[in-house]
Amino acid sequence: MELTDILKTAFPSLSERSLTLIAGRCSLAEYPKNEVLFLEGDKGSAFFFLIEGAIKIFKTSPTGQEIVLKLLEPGTFFGEVILLQKNEYPVSAVALTSSRVVRIPSDRFVELLDERYFRNDFIAVLMAKQRYLTERILYLTSYDVEERFFRFLIDRYGLRTCYELDISKKDIASAIGTIPETLSRLIDRLKRREVISWSGNTLTVQADYLEQFSPENAPDLTGRIPLSDKENS
Repeated sequence: MELTDILKTAFPSLSERSLTLIAGRCSLAEYPKNEVLFLEGDKGSAFFFLIEGAIKIFKTSPTGQEIVLKLLEPGTFFGEVILLQKNEYPVSAVALTSSRVVRIPSDRFVELLDERYFRNDFIAVLMAKQRYLTERILYLTSYDVEERFFRFLIDRYGLRTCYELDISKKDIASAIGTIPETLSRLIDRLKRREVISWSGNTLTVQADYLEQFSPENAPDLTGRIPLSDKENS
C-alpha cells in the first residue's frame, strides 16, 4: 500500500494536495517485537501512526511499576503530544508484536497546520485521545480486576469462547491496571470455579459467564460510586 493511501486512513477528509504534502514529509518504519520506539523523557522529534501490529503505551511510577495507558491497534496515532507541549515524550512506547508505522517528523508536520482542513482533522484526533483518557480513568475506578480482565478480552478480541492470546500475562496485567501476581491469583480462582481453562496461548471461557461483561450489558457509569477493588482478595 502506498504511503498516500495509508495517510488517507489517518486523515480521511484531507484534500489530495494535503495528503501529498504530508506524504512527502513522512517515512515508513518497522519495529520487531519488544523493540522500544521511545522512552518517557526522551526528546521527541517525531510522532507515529500505527499501520500493523500492536504498541504498548505506558508510564513508569516512582516505584518502578509499569502503568499501561493503552494497547494500540492499527489505525491509531501516538506520540503526537510533543507537538503541543515541551518536546519530550511523557510516556514510553514498545512494540508488543512486530509492528509497522508511519513516522512523522514533528518540525515538518507543524508546517502543515496552516492548512485549515488538515488542522481540523488533527484537532479531532487530539480530542478523541482526551476522551479516551477520561474513559480510562473511569474504567479503572469503576470495575474490579475480574471485570477489567473480561472486558479487556472482549474489547481486544471480541466476544467469543476461545481466545488465542498474542500478548503475555504480564502485559495483560498492565493493560487492566493491576500486577502480574494479582492476575495470577484471579486466573487460579477462575480455573478452580471452572469458569476458564488456559493452556499455552489458548484461553477458553464459559460463554454464559462471559456474556455478562459484553458491551450490551455494561452499566451506565455516570455518577456511579467506584467499586471497592477486589484485587487483594
